[in-house]
Amino acid sequence: MTLAISMLDILLLGDWNTRVVVIGTAMLGIAAGVVGTFLVLRKRALLGDTVSHAMLPGVVAAFLVIQAFGGGGKSLIGLLIGAAIAGTAAAWAIPVLRRSTGLKDDAIMGIVLGGGFGLGIALLGVAQSLPGGNQAGLESFIYGRTASMVQADAIVIGVTAFITLIIAAVIGKEFRLLCFDESFGRAIGRREGLLDMGLMLLAVAVTVVGLQAVGLILVIALLIIPAVAARFWTDNFVRMVILAGVIGAVACWIGSSISAMAPKLPAGSIIVLTLTALFAISLVCGTKRGALQRLVRSVGLRARTGRQHLLRSVAEVMELNSTSTWSAKDILPMRSWSHARVRALHRAGLRRGDIRRDGSEFELTAAGRVAADRVLRNHRLWELFLIRHADIAASHVDRDADFVEHILGEDLVIDLERTLAGEPDTHQSPHPLRSGA
Repeated sequence: MTLAISMLDILLLGDWNTRVVVIGTAMLGIAAGVVGTFLVLRKRALLGDTVSHAMLPGVVAAFLVIQAFGGGGKSLIGLLIGAAIAGTAAAWAIPVLRRSTGLKDDAIMGIVLGGGFGLGIALLGVAQSLPGGNQAGLESFIYGRTASMVQADAIVIGVTAFITLIIAAVIGKEFRLLCFDESFGRAIGRREGLLDMGLMLLAVAVTVVGLQAVGLILVIALLIIPAVAARFWTDNFVRMVILAGVIGAVACWIGSSISAMAPKLPAGSIIVLTLTALFAISLVCGTKRGALQRLVRSVGLRARTGRQHLLRSVAEVMELNSTSTWSAKDILPMRSWSHARVRALHRAGLRRGDIRRDGSEFELTAAGRVAADRVLRNHRLWELFLIRHADIAASHVDRDADFVEHILGEDLVIDLERTLAGEPDTHQSPHPLRSGA
């Protein structure tokens, strides 16, 4: 009972230290989720990782400079300023190298990341050999120290998050244009390079304050995972931005609370594991791109495709033989189907009420007749369009029409009818189903 009360107290932020840590990391999660959405849509997912690793030499260099001028070297503000300078330099170097070398972004980011982190490790070895270097706590910037966050740290994170969100809201339209249609942006006078640099600076700001919480190695997870997870739930840009911020905040709250319940578990790692769990849930259950949703859509599409194939084949058999009934063996020459496939399609047609049995043969119901006429007519409309306007050879048009006809909507069928209105039909196959027939 006491344990349950203690856990409830932690989850409800009853403890002051827990409240500081949870609120601080949650604000970081919101800012990281919002900025990360732009990075993911801009295809700059590795930018945060590159910038964070390149910050290490800035942190260590700031420590060395502060100590050289007689300071203690432990000034958090000074170390974060050094990190910001190094991160900004790394963000600036990426477009410069892209323009001057012609290398791809992934290669440039790998160079900047590896070079920056290597330099940081080398400087860290020098700093730790100096008096007081081992006690400076520089390693905490690599792995993070969420549990030791104090009120001042939370305030810095909160102010940074607030400013970041205001900037993202004010110039969000420009960032959206940069992510989806940069060519149009250039055409209407938007400065792509300036917007890119602004986005990178936002990523730098979030990464700098994230060093305290999860460290430079894991901060990339805060920037990328919430945005990617949100993408499985919505196709709407604004909803994706909001949802990414919510996912980031929830993961930080849960991760920090679990770490408070089990102090031996590092909070930064638990936050990232929580994010990973939320990503896995989104991957499976997402309502737009989740695996289950894609499976349902795939099954539904296969069922619709099978139904339309059967109805079209039946209509063509009836048209060719001038009869209203058919047997399974009549369908086989129309398609490269097995006997089992034909039987399965007939069973599905019986369940849907498209066909009914007439002794050993089948015939269409009234509803099935309407559906079969519509499917055959749409197919031939699309065939005619491909021949007349897409320069598809007549010997291949049936195959190409077969790929597309199942996604023809009513509006597209109307457009096809208008496009083909009045054109003579020279299609070789029988074509009695005309517009208005």
